[in-house]
Amino acid sequence: MKVKSEKDFWSGLMFVVAGTGFAWGATNYSFGSAARPGPAYFPFGLGVILAVLGAIILFKALVVETEGGDRIGGIAWKPLGIIVGSVVLFGFMLPLLGMVIALPLLVLTAALAGDEFHIGEALINGVVLTVASYGMFIKGLGLIIPVWPSFIG
Repeated sequence: MKVKSEKDFWSGLMFVVAGTGFAWGATNYSFGSAARPGPAYFPFGLGVILAVLGAIILFKALVVETEGGDRIGGIAWKPLGIIVGSVVLFGFMLPLLGMVIALPLLVLTAALAGDEFHIGEALINGVVLTVASYGMFIKGLGLIIPVWPSFIG
């Protein structure tokens, strides 16, 4: 069988492997029931959905003809390094600077990886993400995440 879309083939395979891994890893935890789901309920379901989606994409890559075979280009090392570096920077800065400063810094540094960097858009995204994260994680879920820098208190 010939691969007709290289991009779809590899992304579908990645989804199948990741989904299967999550579903398999979730079997080590308690499932609970639909009324009272346990810790395995969500990752198992998400893993199965991801694996099924990957299988559909994989099937499409092997059956549906694409122009030129939809080849994969080279790895964009610079943007990849910027994204990974910004996440590592966020991990170090969150305990020191708190969510209010570290999260917008993450968004700003990650935005530098794109071809079209606009400081205004990145700042707006940073503010929206910080407010939404505060609402979901601090107020909604009650997680203990440093909000303000450690030197403020």
